[in-house]
Amino acid sequence: MSANNQYTPADYRHRDRIQVRRALISVSDKTGLLDLAKVLNENNVSIVSTGSTAATIRGAGIPVTEVVEVTGFAEALDGRVKTLHPKIHGGLLADLRLVNHEQQIKDLDIEPFELVVVNLYPFVQTVASGAVGDAVVDQIDIGGPAMVRASAKNFANVAIVVDPGNYADVISAIAEGGTTLTQRRELAATAFAHTARYDSAVANWFANEVQEKALPVGSDKNDLKNPGFEKNLEIKAELISVLRYGENSHQSAAIYKNVSEDAVAGIAQARQHSGKEMSFNNYIDADAAVRAAYDFNEPAVAIIKHANPCGIAIAPKGALDPIAEAHTLALLCDDVSAYGGVVAANRTVTLAMAQNLLQGFTEVLIAPGFELEALRMLVDKRKNMRILELPRNYARESHEIKQVSGGFLYQEIDEFSKFSSKNWKLVSGKRPDEDTMKDLEFSWRAVRAVKSNGILLAKNGASIGVGMGQVNRVDSCKLAVERGIVQVIGSVAASDAFFPFADGLEILIRAGVKAVVQPGGSIRDEEVIAAAQEANLPMFFTGERHFYH
Repeated sequence: MSANNQYTPADYRHRDRIQVRRALISVSDKTGLLDLAKVLNENNVSIVSTGSTAATIRGAGIPVTEVVEVTGFAEALDGRVKTLHPKIHGGLLADLRLVNHEQQIKDLDIEPFELVVVNLYPFVQTVASGAVGDAVVDQIDIGGPAMVRASAKNFANVAIVVDPGNYADVISAIAEGGTTLTQRRELAATAFAHTARYDSAVANWFANEVQEKALPVGSDKNDLKNPGFEKNLEIKAELISVLRYGENSHQSAAIYKNVSEDAVAGIAQARQHSGKEMSFNNYIDADAAVRAAYDFNEPAVAIIKHANPCGIAIAPKGALDPIAEAHTLALLCDDVSAYGGVVAANRTVTLAMAQNLLQGFTEVLIAPGFELEALRMLVDKRKNMRILELPRNYARESHEIKQVSGGFLYQEIDEFSKFSSKNWKLVSGKRPDEDTMKDLEFSWRAVRAVKSNGILLAKNGASIGVGMGQVNRVDSCKLAVERGIVQVIGSVAASDAFFPFADGLEILIRAGVKAVVQPGGSIRDEEVIAAAQEANLPMFFTGERHFYH
């Protein structure tokens, strides 16, 4: 940079708040477009636009100049070439803090832009729709990303907006005299993240195309070992909060929210009504509790401590207050361990359930909603209880990620939506009555919340004993029986994986368990089945396991 063209502190101050005089708009997503264009027009901002965007603005009676009038070059190659022109990009990239840039665009008869509003062709949506080949390629935007990146690079002079969600902030800034340097820098960061995600989606599509084309003649996608995992996995997240500490007090920690294209709303987006700040471990337990509660279609409550269940229950048939009764039954499983635990409900918390919660100590309560009186009472009487409300559109991700040193493990979630006992195989005893079958189905769902090796005993739609996290299944069986005490007699049991030997099953039989469900698949299945047959015990094989690490 020449000596007579240095930036000075005065230059920076002068360019802090920049009045918007000229805007370039080219959007595929027309959400909020006319509201923004109307405000720009009312503030004497000259609008330059392209194609359908210009037609939409003009159709609303708002003056607009088409790009072709600026460039003097008609759109070519079916619209592939329209904004790639010095009259456009010179106006985006001119750094008016520099005297020679200002002089050059004047000599070249180029006008600068102070605001650029661009969002890209719907490439991701097109792929998701099932389109293939040229129909997808046609949705690869070229001019859009070029304008976005040019404007973002020149954030010192230009505000770049890629998300209609930011229109309101821009409108407010215009009313206050223009965009600020801080605002433009933040918009630039958002813009670069936007184009990065877009490019990643395009790269992944091409990688999958290359892989498919490499298949032998006569084969198809189903012949691939890869069922559809992307070659390049992009994780995009935004910082929500720095936490007090991590799993232990000497570890620093933070929580981020997923802002990737396919992000869903979950624990990270929950609204906290009251209580102390959420900790790292609170978030882990809250997520495990919600996962367990939402495994059931019936009103259900899960109580979690150290990521393992102290109790899980569904409401009994005919319950006057289903969610309150589910909570009571869950608490009966192990009220000692439940002290200081996390409670999740899959229904609105009622006043009766809130009154139950006053009897003990709960670290976190999370639910999709709260009756007003219930919330008021808990906020008043349990000031330290962290009360979280799930977002209305709460959903589980389709895949989950676990970090290992140097990389990540990535897998489909253990999806339970297609669960049915009709697929089970009865390998010993007689088929139980309907009530017992319902308890077996309940236990098979609930054991998914138990850390492996996991055994869960259940009766009347509620857990009554849980053996979790042991390094052998025999100890898990012993622990479940010890916690179930006298209730074990007449209960049912679920094992998250097969019994490698008959010894674990024999512990359950001696304790009085009346039916068992397990995956099967051990090389000693015949030995285990023989033990069940000798006790005349109904035992089902599901053909699938539910390890949870």
